[in-house]
Amino acid sequence: MTHPALQGIALSRRYGGFAALRDVNLSVPAGEIRGLIGPNGAGKSTLIDVLSGRAKQWSGQVLVDGQDIGACSSRARRKLGMARSFQRTSIFPTRTVRDQLELASHWDSGSHVDEVLAQLNLAEFQHQPANELSYGDQRRLDLALALIGRPRVLLLDEPAAGLTMQESLDLAHLLRDLVKRWGITVLLVEHDMDVVFSICDRITVLNLGELLVEGSAQEVRTSPLVISAYLGRNAA
Repeated sequence: MTHPALQGIALSRRYGGFAALRDVNLSVPAGEIRGLIGPNGAGKSTLIDVLSGRAKQWSGQVLVDGQDIGACSSRARRKLGMARSFQRTSIFPTRTVRDQLELASHWDSGSHVDEVLAQLNLAEFQHQPANELSYGDQRRLDLALALIGRPRVLLLDEPAAGLTMQESLDLAHLLRDLVKRWGITVLLVEHDMDVVFSICDRITVLNLGELLVEGSAQEVRTSPLVISAYLGRNAA
């Protein structure tokens, strides 16, 4: 039996009387880039935190390739093949690009540092401190750190945040080409709809902590529920 690469079953999380997630079910096949969108407060970051092991006091199941990893720490999930990035870059400003990737590789076998440098177009900057890079190159370094060890499942929380439109699209297509070649499964939280609609195989829409709609880019773009809750009339 073939299991989804990433699966969340009846995921719920509350903050006191507020339900940030309400019985959310998510199933992402291997090799798919799944977009996760919704208005502010929809529960997107909470869902990423639950899946990655950063959240506390949640209920439901998280499975990777059919294995229940709900009781695993974030570090254990990394060893099992799950990696994530954050809205803010997690780089060290004064360390060189290569130093940071080699540091990250200590936690993973088969780290492929040189391959990651080449694939993310960072080889020419490998001996520069991160604070000397442009912001766009810093975002690519952040993505490179998440890709060390070739994770099976990659959770990306707004990787294009702060980039220009062209930089966002360039990063998106670089990401799509890379994950398709490496067979990585991606769950992508992103507010830039041009990025989401151009690279995602399918899109999941959250609203008020619940699953609103799931489908192809065209199905989501034209859904009356999504237009009303999030995209607005101009998106259709």
